[in-house]
Amino acid sequence: MPVRSAHPIPARTTSSTTAARSLEQSETASVISHPSSCASNLVCRSTQSQPDRSIASSTSSSSSAKSGINTETAAAAAATAATIRTDSSTDELVSTDPRPLQSRMPNIKVFSGSSHPDLASRIVDRLGIDLGKVVTKKFSNLETCVEIGESVRGEDVYIVQSGSGEINDNLMELLIMINACKIASASRVTAVIPCFPYARQDKKDKTGDDKLAALMKTNEWKFRSRAPISAKLVANMLSVAGADHIITMDLHASQIQGFFDIPVDNLYAEPAVLKWIRENIAEWRNSIIVSPDAGGAKRVTSIADRLNVEFALIHKERKKANEVASMVLVGDVKDRVAILVDDMADTCGTICHAADKLVEAGATKVYAILTHGIFSGPAISRINDACFEAVVVTNTIPQDGHMKDCPKIQCIDVSMMFAEAVRRTHNGESVSYLFSNVPY
Repeated sequence: MPVRSAHPIPARTTSSTTAARSLEQSETASVISHPSSCASNLVCRSTQSQPDRSIASSTSSSSSAKSGINTETAAAAAATAATIRTDSSTDELVSTDPRPLQSRMPNIKVFSGSSHPDLASRIVDRLGIDLGKVVTKKFSNLETCVEIGESVRGEDVYIVQSGSGEINDNLMELLIMINACKIASASRVTAVIPCFPYARQDKKDKTGDDKLAALMKTNEWKFRSRAPISAKLVANMLSVAGADHIITMDLHASQIQGFFDIPVDNLYAEPAVLKWIRENIAEWRNSIIVSPDAGGAKRVTSIADRLNVEFALIHKERKKANEVASMVLVGDVKDRVAILVDDMADTCGTICHAADKLVEAGATKVYAILTHGIFSGPAISRINDACFEAVVVTNTIPQDGHMKDCPKIQCIDVSMMFAEAVRRTHNGESVSYLFSNVPY
């Protein structure tokens, strides 16, 4: 199944941004409250008379003072809101502003690193702006070189780089791009990192390799005390490079947000996952949401509550990294559709063993839904041999090659969530709406 390309549907806006915020806080709005990211869904009509913009301008000015956004950006956001009205005959949102969207989102630049240019292109397409010009290359000694191809002075800069592929090279490239923009006088630099690198190294719980197994039984604490907390190191590196803000999705450990001294927006794939389940699994009302380990219990209970179905979990014991020793199912899956949900899968040993366990326990079908499909080593062959109906992942990591090699893999496009997060951040709006809604 190819990546979905549905565009977000804008909602009605009021002349007062205060009213829009009250709707958002009450969680009664079912679609996004600001239309500027949805140029493809707007019907542009030029009119001779323009609406009064004084109320929107004054409200936006006070908001920009609090959020630190410059006056030009705040005024442009207010002008955009003032030029949107609802057509009473079609009940559809109509723009009365003939200007292109680029002129209504000034002082913003979005650049892409080497790891996921497709996602970056989807983000800028939804924003209605052009992707920034940047050249990345390697010298003969494999040093990374980055050249920003346009001025970023005074701009609100967003750099899209996922923690996938050649992770160390991509991380270094991101740090250099951040620093290049910062020393070129960018007003703010936000790193958009869909899949955060080194997220699994968030605490000292490493136990060494097989050669040290005997020693670890009696002296395990010594090895744990020497294990790195690499996620904290990455957070420090991003801050030192000059990042002012981080946008990511489904951190493997939520405490990673606390490793930073700068704002971190951790988006959730859950709203997109819920939408996929309702639209693609006909028997979802007779499903049970399963966590392949105890650590994901909170994630699956949240999804199960919103679907009004039951949940189960699998307790696993590991002998060594990437290898599962035994599994114990807690919950009744007999004669139900089992939906495994996890934040990431690497070699896929866990989810494939879990699928076998669920079939043994009487599940009629088994699906796996993952935010980050890393799929390294024997992952693809394991999925092909496993009893999955489908393995569904988001495109926080490039999946085109994996989908060609494995017909069971399907992909959910989450570019609209990142695009809306960028738009809201740029305009000084809250991103909490995205925690429970998909901005289609």
